[in-house]
Amino acid sequence: MTKHEFFVDMTCEGCSGAVTRVLTKLDVKFDIDLPNKKVFIDSDKDKDVLLETLKKTGKTVTYIGPK
Repeated sequence: MTKHEFFVDMTCEGCSGAVTRVLTKLDVKFDIDLPNKKVFIDSDKDKDVLLETLKKTGKTVTYIGPK
């Protein structure tokens, strides 16, 4: 399993809630670091699948790399 790090432009609990909703549907393990606007995802899924899923929140998302 790979741990992926993403930058997601989250500013509040509502933003992190949106991230939680889309990632829960994917059935992956994840951690949200709201102050640093980072999301860490443990998954064997392709990073592009994870990136497209995070973009469904409407937030700016950038793939930083494997952690």
